[in-house]
Amino acid sequence: MAVREAEPVGSLQEVKEAGLDREDLLGIYRHMLITRGIEERGHTLYKQGKIPGSFYTGRGNEAGSVGVATAMGPNDVGTPIQRDMGVHVTRGTEPWRIIAQYMGRVDGPTRGRDGNVHMGEPALGLHPMVSHLPAMLPVAVGMALAFRIRQEPRVAVAWFGEGAAARGDTHEGMNFAGVRRLPVVFVCDNNQWAYSTPTYLSYPVEHIADRAAAYGFEGVVVDGTDVLAVYREAKQAIERAREGGGPTLIESVTLRMEGHAVHDDAFYVPRELFEEWAKRDPIERFRAWLRDNASLSDDEEDEITAGVKRVLNDAVQRAEESPWPDPATLSDGVFATPEELDTPHHK
Repeated sequence: MAVREAEPVGSLQEVKEAGLDREDLLGIYRHMLITRGIEERGHTLYKQGKIPGSFYTGRGNEAGSVGVATAMGPNDVGTPIQRDMGVHVTRGTEPWRIIAQYMGRVDGPTRGRDGNVHMGEPALGLHPMVSHLPAMLPVAVGMALAFRIRQEPRVAVAWFGEGAAARGDTHEGMNFAGVRRLPVVFVCDNNQWAYSTPTYLSYPVEHIADRAAAYGFEGVVVDGTDVLAVYREAKQAIERAREGGGPTLIESVTLRMEGHAVHDDAFYVPRELFEEWAKRDPIERFRAWLRDNASLSDDEEDEITAGVKRVLNDAVQRAEESPWPDPATLSDGVFATPEELDTPHHK
């Protein structure tokens, strides 16, 4: 089973065949702008000392995260990681609550109780990550197994980076999913640097997606700066999984356009590489596509841009007004009493 390299999306007709109308396209563009804007404001807040800990962004990965999230069904679930802010935005997490999460405030999705990018909202089908990033793959596989047992037409999406592919959790999750033909889609955010380790020192095959064949399912490589190609491949994989066709491994290739985190200046990345990938900026690329293929006008673009700016300005203000969590509630939600358990462990 050879890995497939996806072609770029061409015409508006092809997009329509994939299930998107013009309003959907403008919504995707807006989500990408909001995603980048949230993280840009996060940088400013961090430098102002308003974000505790370090700070991680996904600049350059907006197409990958928004594209996959757009392809998910309303009852599907996922485990996005730190480069996938666009998933939260697309699934409906309000920007002001994301910024409140950054700042450790009570209105953040984890109510000020977890790392500033360790967020999720189960009501939106998003389950919070942990720092041992590939550890979320078995979690997603477990949810997919539950869907199979319950005979629910739902799919789990599991994100990880190319560096995380070197850990055992990745193998265990994919192997089990392949054996059981579970409704799960694995998405590798291949941003070419696992902190400071380049891909040629991370794995010996040409593509991470090459590994899918060993687990008995399809692997596909897609240009992670092409939001419509990402959407198309994710949509096909999700629907195939929903219909009983088993897992898919999608490798979304882009470049991490900033350091591993805000404390890292990425001096180890060749400057020419940054310059090369800057020409493929996913937002500018999609903007140009909309101009050429969907008649995006100056007035429409100005309206979208102004609307996004208003949303983000309001988000920062509301987040800063959010209270700090009460220390007296520190242990709330951490432990379950026997009475709260459906089947207490001691019975």
